[in-house]
Amino acid sequence: MDGYLAIYLNDQLALGIGWRELARRAAGNNRGTEVGDALAHVATEIAEDVDTFRSIMDQLGVRQNPLKTAAVFGAERLARLKPNGRLLAYSPLSRFLELEVLTMGIDGKKQLWTTLRDLAGLADRVPGVDFDALIERAAGQRSLLEPHRVQAGTEAFRAG
Repeated sequence: MDGYLAIYLNDQLALGIGWRELARRAAGNNRGTEVGDALAHVATEIAEDVDTFRSIMDQLGVRQNPLKTAAVFGAERLARLKPNGRLLAYSPLSRFLELEVLTMGIDGKKQLWTTLRDLAGLADRVPGVDFDALIERAAGQRSLLEPHRVQAGTEAFRAG
């Protein structure tokens, strides 16, 4: 079972790095705005979550797979080339998609912490990690971004 757990942890680490990079990019794209402040806050917390996740892997003796993290890092960079309705500029669709994908990732991260705590039994194996606090933090991140996601979607889809 630990082999499966190691694969799962590496997959989730790679995804976490992707979310971290997306959150940083979105925060930069919206700097100086209310949504930018919310994104910067979430980006900082996601980076902390990635560090926590790496610590869990270290405590369990799970080696990080650099190929998986590099692949996701590269995929996030390639996703920046996705058409957004404007040739060279940031668009309302860009903002909405960033927020939509981030909220999906945060929902997944909340599920991840629950899975590690309950199904993998890591609350006992990694006693220094407060999985309940991590779950609550993910819920807070989702709540912080949700009004901005709704506003961005409304602006993107009803503006024309």
